[in-house]
Amino acid sequence: MSNFHLPAEWAPHDAVWIGFPSADDLWLDDLEPAQAEVAAFARAVRADGAGERVILVAADRAAAEAASALAGAAAEIIIEPFGDIWLRDTGPIIVHDSLGKRTALRHRFNGWGGKYDLPHDDMIGAQLAARAGFPLVERDWIFEGGAIDVDGTGLAVTTEQCLLNPNRNPALTRADIEARLLADLGVTRTLWLGDGLVNDHTDGHVDNLARFVAPGVLALPLATIDDPNAEAIADMHRRAQDFGVDIVTVPSVGRFEVEGDISPASHMNFYVGNAVVVVPCYGVASDAPAVAAIAKLFPMRRTIGLSANHILTGGGSFHCISQQVPAA
Repeated sequence: MSNFHLPAEWAPHDAVWIGFPSADDLWLDDLEPAQAEVAAFARAVRADGAGERVILVAADRAAAEAASALAGAAAEIIIEPFGDIWLRDTGPIIVHDSLGKRTALRHRFNGWGGKYDLPHDDMIGAQLAARAGFPLVERDWIFEGGAIDVDGTGLAVTTEQCLLNPNRNPALTRADIEARLLADLGVTRTLWLGDGLVNDHTDGHVDNLARFVAPGVLALPLATIDDPNAEAIADMHRRAQDFGVDIVTVPSVGRFEVEGDISPASHMNFYVGNAVVVVPCYGVASDAPAVAAIAKLFPMRRTIGLSANHILTGGGSFHCISQQVPAA
């Protein structure tokens, strides 16, 4: 049985935490441009007061001052030490308990399978929960928020590459993980996709691949001719069709290289706020068609495409750096 329920992302939010790039040694020449992209994201989500409360989380005072200068009145600025900005994975997951009260879940975190062991990333979830006044429940297995997407009815989508990866929970079977998803998030049915995007260091986080846009309706990328992820995308479609969800499509970025390497750029890493949907764009031909396709899926919200090229150099985009606080 489940004691908790994770609402769909389109359910009302009280606030959203957004990680603000803070570490010179991680971001190098991309630090200031990435800060500008994150601040633009924050301003878009706030939507001149029509959106949820935006809380930019900076790791130190210098970053907080930059955040304040760039975001202005659109965001609160708080200082909490963290390794890097990927709060979807390191921040708390806010769920409703059996009485409808909000609770913060903190899962174990091992740097995406031991790839990036950064100080404070294993503590930022507890720090944010305490600061917001949520009771904290510790979970005993490794799990990242970007590994799953839910439709609010008990249906979830994830990938085998991530949740069944031996670098996370080698002693847990598929049935064990499904039992934990039920207990932690109220997931009663799980659609298992296969692999994620090429060179995605998260080992296939589903928020870069497949997103629920309504109960039982899954958005999947539509591959281009030279798409390095064409085989994985075709497999996603087959699995989703066999499972029985309704499928809508969003154009894939296709082949996107940074300094000669294939990059996991994706329009699927969009964030659904109270007033807007913010879609990552990369200065490529698929930008406008992807924004238009996603706009049709959320007709009651404004859909905005914003540049995410510099955030991408850190490995993710708008959804990866944000964690919503569902309304009570």
